Amino acid sequence: MKTLVFGHTSPDTDSTGSPILWAWYINEVLGGNAEAVLLGEPSTEAAFMLKHWQLPTPRIISDVEPGQPCVVVDTNNPAELPAGINDADLRAIIDHHKLVGGLHTKGAIDVTIRPLACTATVMIDLMGEDAANMPDWAKGAALTCILSDTLEFRSPTTTDHDRAVAERLADELGVDIGDYAAQMFAAKSDVSAFCEAELLRMDSKEYEVSGVSFRVSVLETTAPRTVLERKEALMSAMPKVAAEDGVDQVLLFVVDILNEEATLLIPNDMVRDVAAKSFDVAVEGDAVVLPGVMSRKKQIIPSLKV
Repeated sequence: MKTLVFGHTSPDTDSTGSPILWAWYINEVLGGNAEAVLLGEPSTEAAFMLKHWQLPTPRIISDVEPGQPCVVVDTNNPAELPAGINDADLRAIIDHHKLVGGLHTKGAIDVTIRPLACTATVMIDLMGEDAANMPDWAKGAALTCILSDTLEFRSPTTTDHDRAVAERLADELGVDIGDYAAQMFAAKSDVSAFCEAELLRMDSKEYEVSGVSFRVSVLETTAPRTVLERKEALMSAMPKVAAEDGVDQVLLFVVDILNEEATLLIPNDMVRDVAAKSFDVAVEGDAVVLPGVMSRKKQIIPSLKV
């Protein structure tokens, strides 16, 4: 039976590109039979990557059948995976996030979770010498994933190893990192086609803090004004999104890539209190700017207090 390789729901660039990379490795190096799939529509930046490197968009699935062989990448959180994941035949996890727990497997599996900025970096390490044999489209996808997750090395999650791998890939491809990243971020910043609910879910993860559940949404952009002009509509959409998704609150951080800061929208008193306690700031009005905050994984989630 074919092995499905997929990342988390609301697939960003890494959760779109990394399944493609690992499916290539299974098929071409290990001699297996794998297919990269997605758990939702790819983000605008991920769509740019697919078009730029002439990659077909993986098919989208909503669940997995019992016994379905699969490999999970870029997450280990059951809340971000198909409802049937614990009845599937999960064979491996490749990730760079903290261990959450809650996944059940039919037997021992390969688990690789490394403190790097990007799953694609982890995969290239696991491939070893075989990574040199990746076709250009695979190298391009890996480069895009790393530049996305590191925000072109601006994110505090960036390691020297992520940078070195990206620079090597760019050199092999003849790609100028600055020019290419600018194209990526322009694609990421174009959110005009999305409604407010879609924006709140586009790059989001569910987290619970002291019994309070949050959908923590991040919009990374080089044009924050475009998003913040929709501030009132976004805040008006938050209660419905929270109710539909079964969380208590939606937190939206608009990350300004170039100025290296985030703006947190403040729709109500509870979020106001969360902002004050979590980031030690005085909150006035319906938004607060958080200088230097760019990473959900390293700066936002670990700081959340209620």
